[in-house]
Amino acid sequence: MQSNSLSIRLYKILKENKVGLVYIPLAVYWIVIFVLTSIPMDEIPQYFNAQDKFEHFAAYFLLSFLLGFTFHFQKRFGNIKRELFLMTIAVALFYGAFDELHQMFIPGRFADIFDWLADAVGSLFGSIIVLLLIRKNAVITE
Repeated sequence: MQSNSLSIRLYKILKENKVGLVYIPLAVYWIVIFVLTSIPMDEIPQYFNAQDKFEHFAAYFLLSFLLGFTFHFQKRFGNIKRELFLMTIAVALFYGAFDELHQMFIPGRFADIFDWLADAVGSLFGSIIVLLLIRKNAVITE
């Protein structure tokens, strides 16, 4: 019961402050991801580094969390709102692929399918959390 009221409070806070807690943070966070992945690396890349994969997972978990709530709270495109789970994952996966390919042109960086897979898993988990919070709070949604 305690966690139920916590999720309702979290949802209400996000909904009431969507610009400051969802929309603006999504834009800033997306810019930060792009800037950080555009920084040249001096080290020789390791093809499978668990910490790196966790960082990709966490980055795309948060990206999908913010993106999912952005799709949910927006009112202009009903199809996106109805299909926010698939749309969130599709946008995150497309951006993850774009980001991996763009790193091919950054000195010391490379495109890595395992990074993209970590992005995909993080996106999936972030999207599931958003979906669960929205469904749990379906009574108070529009």
